[in-house]
Amino acid sequence: MNNGITEYFEDIELYEEYDGYFCSIPDIITIAILGSICGLRNINQIHQWATNDRVSEFLKEKFGIDHVPCYYWILSLLKYVKPESLNRCFADWVYSFMPEKSKSMTISLDGKTVCSTLKMSKIESPLHIISAQVCELGLTLAQRSTDDKSNEIPAVQELLKELKIKGNIVVADALNCQKETAEIIVKQKADYLLCVKDNHPNLKKDIEDYVQDSSLRDTMQTVSRTEKNRGRVETRTAYVTTDINWLEQKKSGKI
Repeated sequence: MNNGITEYFEDIELYEEYDGYFCSIPDIITIAILGSICGLRNINQIHQWATNDRVSEFLKEKFGIDHVPCYYWILSLLKYVKPESLNRCFADWVYSFMPEKSKSMTISLDGKTVCSTLKMSKIESPLHIISAQVCELGLTLAQRSTDDKSNEIPAVQELLKELKIKGNIVVADALNCQKETAEIIVKQKADYLLCVKDNHPNLKKDIEDYVQDSSLRDTMQTVSRTEKNRGRVETRTAYVTTDINWLEQKKSGKI
């Protein structure tokens, strides 16, 4: 952690002008991020944490934040911020933690429904969040919300277009095993690892038949791992091949 967090939010876009008289919005965002990293779950908890004498001194010394406003004013300032702009600035900050380009990272795409919105009568459908996480760092790179799970595929594709994924590998579940999604990743000069399940039955069967052929398996690279999971010892083996000339979909130009 360094005192450079605030600088990534200097160009944040707002719904209306704010002169920063009481406290700058980049400072407020920095406080919110630091509080979230400490495991605090809402603005009330973050405000109580930030106004602690030791924490206030820490914020002043390390981040140049001289004043922590009241709980109400923190909420009011955060309402000025455009979410799309916050996502971009936050992603730029996370990118600063990425290692040199020579080392590939794993970016995991996943969608989750916010459970607390399932039974809310005031909204038409539960809130669904798409997240892109850098697995090796345990950091969320970016997020996008959708009305429901049925809109996850286009949301993932739009999110990928915004991310700087060059040289990294993108992993996602079977729902996002889509030709358009793979094309976007390739255009971004990244690699992908997508699950194939029953949404692509012909492709799934072709792969299963290929892997089950013992003579072909002998030509593949393999990696095995044994783990104890819920009282059971499980051994998983992954087979890897770069030979896809046998795929009918490739011959027809459909993958």
